[in-house]
Amino acid sequence: MKKLLRLGLGLTGAVVAWAQPPPHPGWLLVEEEVAAAVQGPQVTVVHFWAPWCPNSLAELGPGGWAALLAANRDVTFIFVTVRSADDGGALLAAHGVGPQGNLVRRQHPNPVRKGPGSLQSFMDLPVTWVPTTWVFREGQLRYALNYGEARFPLLQQLIQDAAAAWAH
Repeated sequence: MKKLLRLGLGLTGAVVAWAQPPPHPGWLLVEEEVAAAVQGPQVTVVHFWAPWCPNSLAELGPGGWAALLAANRDVTFIFVTVRSADDGGALLAAHGVGPQGNLVRRQHPNPVRKGPGSLQSFMDLPVTWVPTTWVFREGQLRYALNYGEARFPLLQQLIQDAAAAWAH
């Protein structure tokens, strides 16, 4: 009976693994590009957002992302559009986010918003909420704002703290 139970559990695991679709090849390309970008000595902010998300939209208001990008020209900002087929480029541009030289925009190719198949992690870090904002330096995650709207004075302080000499 124990052998039969083990065989059944083994087959169940095989069926579950087989039933899940393999990752889209573009997923890895976006993750690899971002992972390489955060390795440098500069502070890099990785921001996951979606054009349908009310919190993401609120962050585009006055004093939001456009102002932060302008105030931190030595910081690389990577916006990754997630859980959306729309890359959001027109929406960002309408709010003054896009022409900055310190901004990189990418779209995660997995548009699944909820449920099975939706993006759950990126670079082996959890992405459980949109928006999510991470601050890196020298390949190290220094700060993570994982649940909702960023407060820009706080985010500015986190960027400054990540750049400080003590943060090495």
